[in-house]
Amino acid sequence: MSDTKNTKAQIRLPIILALAISAGIWIGATFAEPKSNQNDLRAALYKLQEIMTYINRDYVDSVNTNELVEYGITKMLENLDPHSSYIPARDASLAQSQLDGEFDGIGVEFGIIRDTIYVVAPLTGGPSEALGIQSGDQIINVDGKTVAGIGVTNRDVFDLLRGPKGSKVTIDIKRKNQSELIPYEITRDKIPQYSINASYMVNDEVGYIKVTRFAATTYDEFRTSIEDLKSKGMQKLIIDLQGNPGGYMGAAINMADELLGQRALIVSQEGKVDQYSQKAFAYKPGLFEEGPVIVLINEGSASASEILAGAIQDNDRGLIVGRRSFGKGLVQLPIDLSDGAELRLTIARYYTPSGRSIQKPYGANYEDYEKDFVKRFEHGEFFSADSITFNDSLKYETAKGRTVYGGGGIMPDYFVPLDTTQNSIYINRLFNSDSNREFVLEYANDHKDQFANMSVEEYRDEFEVSDSMLKDLISIGEKNKVKFDQEDFNKSKDYLKVLVKAHLGRQLYDDSAFYMVVNDINEVYMQALKLFDQAEKIALAKDLSSVEE
Repeated sequence: MSDTKNTKAQIRLPIILALAISAGIWIGATFAEPKSNQNDLRAALYKLQEIMTYINRDYVDSVNTNELVEYGITKMLENLDPHSSYIPARDASLAQSQLDGEFDGIGVEFGIIRDTIYVVAPLTGGPSEALGIQSGDQIINVDGKTVAGIGVTNRDVFDLLRGPKGSKVTIDIKRKNQSELIPYEITRDKIPQYSINASYMVNDEVGYIKVTRFAATTYDEFRTSIEDLKSKGMQKLIIDLQGNPGGYMGAAINMADELLGQRALIVSQEGKVDQYSQKAFAYKPGLFEEGPVIVLINEGSASASEILAGAIQDNDRGLIVGRRSFGKGLVQLPIDLSDGAELRLTIARYYTPSGRSIQKPYGANYEDYEKDFVKRFEHGEFFSADSITFNDSLKYETAKGRTVYGGGGIMPDYFVPLDTTQNSIYINRLFNSDSNREFVLEYANDHKDQFANMSVEEYRDEFEVSDSMLKDLISIGEKNKVKFDQEDFNKSKDYLKVLVKAHLGRQLYDDSAFYMVVNDINEVYMQALKLFDQAEKIALAKDLSSVEE
């Protein structure tokens, strides 16, 4: 494959192969089924049609047959596996925009504070920035209709402000220190979304890349980040996949190809239909095939995150640090339906290079599957590696002979327990009430001159959150009905200062500023910085079968 951006058709395939397979083979192919299966399907469809006909004609009350069908589809898919899903037409475009890497809209990051839409930041290069809309602006009216104080939701805001490129929307803005509303007519445009939220040099040797999801543009963003960090002297790399829920397999495969030597197996998948059973190998010279790599994962790292982590671990390319990942080893094919809805159907299982399926067990009880996080927490898994048991029948070996296990997520090479000692209920309530966001918006707007000539590095190294700043935050919290708790505050004060500084940094600069600051209290990240010698030994060793795990 070329290094150019994948087309939409290519990127939507469940797996992007080293030898380019055309989208038509996947999307347009028809598969011969045994005649008995066809007869069973016809009988089932006829039965469903009969029932819907009787309900529509004879049921005592009027019903919305479309809603009834959609409910039936959802319940039917729950009986298959936890990840096959149906997305109604009204939600499909919004869901797809999370993966496309762009959307059509006015170009603002927003928040809802006390039932009012606030502009957190106009997005760089978007129409709102060009018109002069500012952080802290309140959106009062949209197309002449009041949207403040009516219980507006995030979904309402998407419906109001997003729309086709070239379409227009009128909004009225309330700006601090101005008595009159300011009207704007905004022409919507393509707004890029970035899936790599941070990329910076930790020190003279170590580069850091934070990947929040695997979208259509992630691979291109990753290449750009690697090239930039290498130009700054990067010799060691941290890839942070903590909390990354996954996305397109192709992005993860291509990223792994930049780190692994040629012909290394990245992932394989097996489905009932032969066309969905394939293997992906590294096939081109990568941007960072030498130099130690550490991948950070936790219980929120899933799907494509596990493909990348599994490829690094099973090929002994680097070190996996953190906590056991989510455990999603099923591949979904997105299928556009005639009414604009989307079916995401599981068509294969994927396997790491050693042959592991990392899909965690699931049965008929969908709720039990969803509560797996709670079970892990209550069992103590987040705090002690000893609480995790492995089935010897699911034992596998990496390329150099290290023991790894299948059956439920990627177990890191180095376990880091969850640290909850500094957190508190009061701090959580402050953030859940959006009090912190409100404080950050006000402080950034009121102190623009203070930061006008301060670089992000100077901010990270020199700026400190003062006690008076925390006092103002507490006051905003009380205004938002968050009762002050002195004991919790004393316990979490230093932790709160880091969080406030990180969020203020994001408001003043970008997401990289946030991670530069908040990683100082990220126990997985801090531990990883001490482990590059181990990562290098794994990558350079010829045989690790005698190493104790």
